Amino acid sequence: MPVLPPDAVVAYIDGGSRGNPGPAGFGVHVETADGTLVAELREALGVATNNVAEYSGLIGALTWALEHGRRRLHVRSDSLLLVKQMRGEYRVKNPGLQALHRRANELVARVDRVTFEHVPRSQNQEADHLANLAMDEAASQPPAPARGRPDGENHADAAPGPRGPSPVRATRQSGLPFDDDLPDNAPHSTPSPPTIRRSRRS
Repeated sequence: MPVLPPDAVVAYIDGGSRGNPGPAGFGVHVETADGTLVAELREALGVATNNVAEYSGLIGALTWALEHGRRRLHVRSDSLLLVKQMRGEYRVKNPGLQALHRRANELVARVDRVTFEHVPRSQNQEADHLANLAMDEAASQPPAPARGRPDGENHADAAPGPRGPSPVRATRQSGLPFDDDLPDNAPHSTPSPPTIRRSRRS
């Protein structure tokens, strides 16, 4: 595990979809380099795929960092696909993911330093829990078609519209291979969501 500077924040991110595509959401757990909680975020995404949800979590984390003046961000994700694509080790062939990948890189360029680390799911439990809460919320929303192309063809890996990521729900504040089609995430279970503590700022 890399040694982080004291002014860095660590964003654990996770996203998932029940059905792939299906009710989707992401979670972000942010802490300081010494492990002190800074923020937790989640958002229901409606119907989308695992990969769209993972990228939406990354965009949510990057947006949070910029809004809060955090200039050094270390991202930890259990999505090997996302980590390798953001490091430039894998290319992105899916048109919907290309748009999300491009948006994420635009945000990365606005932060002084962003690094990426792949971690096992066992080390990403807080973000996984938040993502499951967001998926619960997505599942409870009225049915809607998967995000699609302008010609009407359903394509659940399509990126959100030009608005970019929607506002994130804050639950607490304190020759490269093509591998888009990898089954990156196992299906998420449906846990009984515990109570989320009220928002607070550090």
